[in-house]
Amino acid sequence: SKNKERRGNLTERELRWMRLDNAAKIYPAARRRMWNCLFRLSATLNEKIDTAVMQNALDVTVKRFPSIAVRIRRGVFWYYLEELCTAPLIKSEAAYPMARMSFKDVRKCAFRVVCYENRLAVEFYHALTDGNGGIIFLKTLLAEYLSQKYGVNIPFEKGVLDRTEKPKTKELEDSFLKNYGPQSSSRKESTAYKLRGTLENDGYLNLVTGVLDSSEILSLARQYKVSLTAFLTAAMVYSIIQIQNRTTPKRKRQKPVKVLVPVNLRRIFDSITLRNFALYITPGVDPRLGDYTFEEIVKSIHHQMGYEINAKNLAAKIAANVGAERSLILKIMPLFIKNIAMKTAFNLFGERKSSITISNLGVIDVPEEMKSYVNRFDFILGEQAMCKNACSVLSYNGKLYISFLRTVRESEVEREFFCFLRSLGVKIKVESNKR
Repeated sequence: SKNKERRGNLTERELRWMRLDNAAKIYPAARRRMWNCLFRLSATLNEKIDTAVMQNALDVTVKRFPSIAVRIRRGVFWYYLEELCTAPLIKSEAAYPMARMSFKDVRKCAFRVVCYENRLAVEFYHALTDGNGGIIFLKTLLAEYLSQKYGVNIPFEKGVLDRTEKPKTKELEDSFLKNYGPQSSSRKESTAYKLRGTLENDGYLNLVTGVLDSSEILSLARQYKVSLTAFLTAAMVYSIIQIQNRTTPKRKRQKPVKVLVPVNLRRIFDSITLRNFALYITPGVDPRLGDYTFEEIVKSIHHQMGYEINAKNLAAKIAANVGAERSLILKIMPLFIKNIAMKTAFNLFGERKSSITISNLGVIDVPEEMKSYVNRFDFILGEQAMCKNACSVLSYNGKLYISFLRTVRESEVEREFFCFLRSLGVKIKVESNKR
């Protein structure tokens, strides 16, 4: 009866449906039984969360996000998003973050909200949005909760949206289709070195988070005259090279070490979409050419990122993806054949081209009225289809949080990475969900 009451007004509205955005189409097509295709954003509050109030806050918030509060539906030619008639029920924390969401679950609701003690987490199926859209959803949900629970008047700024406002058309657009260039770029790339490990036989996901002082590591990045993302990417490349030297000592048999780095396109193309709008670059070095010092790797990564991250190059990358979608043959192809074609393309041009992903959401800022209630934010990127390790980064309130998620037992990557940062003088507090 409570569910019927909660459905009430929502079922009276006509349900909205939307095509998947250009980046989202690959996720349902290339899915695998053990590939989650999720990411998680969470906030740790000062007090234990009142789940009943949070459920009310979620009921209000989902109406503002019709492209996120959805399920994935299957059409004849494409998958599509269908708006939910009611918010999902808040779940309890599982044994580990981002427990598998089957495609059957995705067809019912493609995101979940999890509360445990002081922590609020939202786990998104990646076809709905990227980290930048997800953090706006989380901030807005938090603002609604704090308003209901404590009567706090939180302004609509710094990613907090007005829950009474109707969704803007530009928030729901597929910005890829508006910003592709006249010429597409080639997708041809060399295959990268792949990290190995012993898969957890029960699907357990291992999480290790390093907590650093933001000012300390930013100061270090400035010494090398590079951005924080370039510095962390270079540190990752250096660390994986050390691993490859141990596993494949013969240089001729080694492969390039490259890191997949998502680029938020919103500022570059002036977009406010809440759907996916990020592209990937894969900076790295080829150890077969000789030994690299860390200084050499930092310089190389910095220049590679500088070359790749500009409007013209990115528009050409968008054109390559959009061009495939607009192909007449692909348009008229039945969905089951599209799935085979897209999965094949994903295997050829996707994750084979990188050794690991680093996704940096940057500095998370909230309205001043929220700061005293929120201790911490975390970002966890799900493991990839073929890469069994992933790294995600954000900073909040003077702290940098670097999280590693892996489906293998060995913690070699994060150990090598954090030990290298410590060798540069960085102080790190390491947390783990090791069982």
